Amino acid sequence: MQTRAAVALEAGKPLVIETVDLQGPRSGEVLVEIKATGLCHTDAYTLSGDDPEGLFPSILGHEGAGVVIEVGAGVKSVKVGDHVIPLYTPECRECEYCLNPKTNLCQAIRETQGKGVMPDGSSRFSLNGEPLHHYMGTSTFANHTVLPAIAVAKINPDAPFDKVCYIGCGVTTGIGAVIWTAGVEPGSRVVVFGLGGIGLNVIQGARMAGAAQIVGVDINPAKRALAEKFGMTDFVNPTDVEGELVPYLVTLTQGGADYSFECIGNVNIMRQALECCHKDMEGRINIDDLITHTLTLDQINDGFDLMHKGESIRSVVVY
Repeated sequence: MQTRAAVALEAGKPLVIETVDLQGPRSGEVLVEIKATGLCHTDAYTLSGDDPEGLFPSILGHEGAGVVIEVGAGVKSVKVGDHVIPLYTPECRECEYCLNPKTNLCQAIRETQGKGVMPDGSSRFSLNGEPLHHYMGTSTFANHTVLPAIAVAKINPDAPFDKVCYIGCGVTTGIGAVIWTAGVEPGSRVVVFGLGGIGLNVIQGARMAGAAQIVGVDINPAKRALAEKFGMTDFVNPTDVEGELVPYLVTLTQGGADYSFECIGNVNIMRQALECCHKDMEGRINIDDLITHTLTLDQINDGFDLMHKGESIRSVVVY
């Protein structure tokens, strides 16, 4: 079959909208019609050429939601018509990692996924007869994509595609870091560095966990109002702080935070996040307000421009 996709032909160049060829699902695979996909900084990082694991040409995208329209041999976990979210970290429920209570980072298809191919070592996408790499095992910047069956999660069919797609990465990364990785307890004091998509989800995760104080740190004052909506109790703009930031935060949190989260990806900020901690180291999730721009596939490069300008929390492409 043929489908429309935003193709990353080479690093550092805008995505190109193309009609690509897509083979049907083989054994253990599913064909999904992607209805909406979010634009994440990880996609932008790979597209920039800075990602050492980046492969070109490829079809990027990993925050998607859609409908299963065909299943390959042996697939029993989902059926045609199911609404699903692609998973860049799958869940085979059989490997050593899935069975270990201390991690859920399934390794069943990690090796081939990192090479931009399906588990059998081949690609389902091609353009003008030449294969295109899959991305993070998902490739949601295409109106249709083929995935291993273990790499999709069935969702409520009533969930709107343009909102629920964000759960594929941003929402679960932020909230999961609070609830599952850190295990924030009620009454805790939390500091969050960076109030972008991940940071805001850390904030609402901390709110859900019952944190007593949630301090947001960002140099952009425009982030304050939205962060407060998600549960932030205190806002700190480092450029407005007289003296060193860390002592200021320690004082603000009455001796240091119980938990801190660095949501920027900056090594220097990571150190500040560590140092500001004290020495003893259902309608509940708001997604709608995180989706600040809804675009068509033809506008996908505009979405990355909005991201780099800091004018969007999350842009979503609706097919």
